[in-house]
Amino acid sequence: PGAGTRGRTADEGEAAGNHFSVKRRALPSQSHGGDRGARLIRIVLCLLVQLLQHRVFTMVTEETKSKKQRNGECIINRLPVDLIERIFLGLPVSTLLTCVGVCKHWHNIIRDPQFVALHLQCAPSYALLFSPRGLVSGEPYPSDAVLIDEAWSSSRYAVPVIGPDDFLFGSCNGLLGLYTKTSMIKIANLATGECLHLQKPAKNVKGDHFCFYSFGFHPVTKEYKITHFLGDCINGRRPHNKDRFNIIQVYTLGDEKWKDFRTPKALSLISVRNSGVVNVDGKMYWLTEDMSANCQHSVMSFDLLEESFAMTQLPAAYEDHDYYGPRKFWIRDIDGKICIVTAQTSHYDARTVLGELQIWTLDNTAEQQRWSRKYNIKNPPNYILGPHFVHRDRILTQLGSDDVCSYELLSENFKIDLSKMVKLLDFSPHGQNLQSHNCVKSLVRLEVFSKAGIVRRPKQWDGWELKKWEAWEQNLAKKETMWSRLYEDEHKKTASTQSLHARLNHLLPQILDDVMRQQICMKNNQICAAFADQQPRSLRRLNWVEQKRDEETLFARVEKFIDITMAATQAIESVHDMIGRVTQDLDKRTSTSKAGIASQNHSGDGDGDTDLGL
Repeated sequence: PGAGTRGRTADEGEAAGNHFSVKRRALPSQSHGGDRGARLIRIVLCLLVQLLQHRVFTMVTEETKSKKQRNGECIINRLPVDLIERIFLGLPVSTLLTCVGVCKHWHNIIRDPQFVALHLQCAPSYALLFSPRGLVSGEPYPSDAVLIDEAWSSSRYAVPVIGPDDFLFGSCNGLLGLYTKTSMIKIANLATGECLHLQKPAKNVKGDHFCFYSFGFHPVTKEYKITHFLGDCINGRRPHNKDRFNIIQVYTLGDEKWKDFRTPKALSLISVRNSGVVNVDGKMYWLTEDMSANCQHSVMSFDLLEESFAMTQLPAAYEDHDYYGPRKFWIRDIDGKICIVTAQTSHYDARTVLGELQIWTLDNTAEQQRWSRKYNIKNPPNYILGPHFVHRDRILTQLGSDDVCSYELLSENFKIDLSKMVKLLDFSPHGQNLQSHNCVKSLVRLEVFSKAGIVRRPKQWDGWELKKWEAWEQNLAKKETMWSRLYEDEHKKTASTQSLHARLNHLLPQILDDVMRQQICMKNNQICAAFADQQPRSLRRLNWVEQKRDEETLFARVEKFIDITMAATQAIESVHDMIGRVTQDLDKRTSTSKAGIASQNHSGDGDGDTDLGL
């Protein structure tokens, strides 16, 4: 069309390989005959309009689709189910708990019992160090736990399912068995936080202790079992856990009540408390004194499936020395096998190990049971942790009463070189009665057992809400307040010194003395307070080891703040003095200059007078 006229033409073509058909409206040309560049611009504009319209239509269509259709179009869901499961098996529990809520398809995969079992087999193992509550200088401290991963790095945060008054009596497939002084015991999932409160088998048992409970799993029936050693009644009164028992009480998760099983004869409770209890392959093992064999120790076992007892004699291939104290025995679980750990102890402290430490393994075969010596360790550690003190290829032990260390198992016979001990943690002053457990993080659900008759509701006021922990909580709150004030003071000091630094930089060009200007410049650079980066404070509770580190970091940072503040103050005072000297010199020069000018003026005035007089 010519200038000043409007027309409509229709051109159809492919735009840059796109399949959209372009229909353009003719725009007024700027000159007669049109312009090829303007026509290209019109084609591009029309193409963009059509692309935008197609995008809007696509978005509307997506919004109108059903949720089921959108899930079906997910790229991951187009993969084979086996491949999706393999991807999920490599993810930690915390990530899988998030994936559960993504879609129904993922929920069904992750909650499937077979997937839970497979993920449990692939889950990495942790060493869980548990410190039961106690007293230090008359002040109570709570129960606490620290996880050590495969790289021997310790966790920072407290285990939420372990309350300040809980005692750990077992770990199995990611579930923890926790004993309290109340009428309930607690089974909790370490990773998911799910808890199940169960009524204890007997009420008001005098002398009851968490070490008289055990928690295990039977690989054939897939059942979780809790066992309890019930002390004998004294003169027909209530049960009294003193030194012997005739009954073991067993509860299977999901059942309605506890079951009692009478032992073949009276057994020693003292041995149970001193030597420990372990669960391996569906059987519970503990040590007892064989009264018929001059008080020699024997291994007693209880089959959780057959519900039967058996006794195995200990090996006798060890030699005692008179200059050491009595020999002590512990039963432990090493790599899924029953092991007996034995050594002589100190005359003054029955917990302190002396001499040689022998570790014997019980090999169970269809034909017989046979003991074989696995390790013979000279210069052993002071204390033997339990029920698991060997993690992967290292011994986990205590030096003194607080330091937790590890040492590599070099061979069957070796001597420990204390200089090669690797220090992992410092539990002081809460390192007494420390326990070591193997644990994993799993998806095992407790909800399926929640309808049993002995399941109880937890008390409304429990754990940290109790009055006896008010002082502990207030102390933690004070430390957080100190951190907040320190961060605030650091921010104010940084702002004030930077402002002063900037003002002095503006003043420097006015100082004519080069030497003085350089000195002031050097001091000015020392004025700026340089503090470490302020890390955000976590809302999660720290474990005891990390609380100590955090407190040490806080005090060190306070000292650093004081040192930096003093250094900045001294630098400011030095700059102030130097500027004062510069000012004084300037005043003197000004005064001298003014005096010289005045003298010259006075001399000139005299000469004039003389001339006039003449």
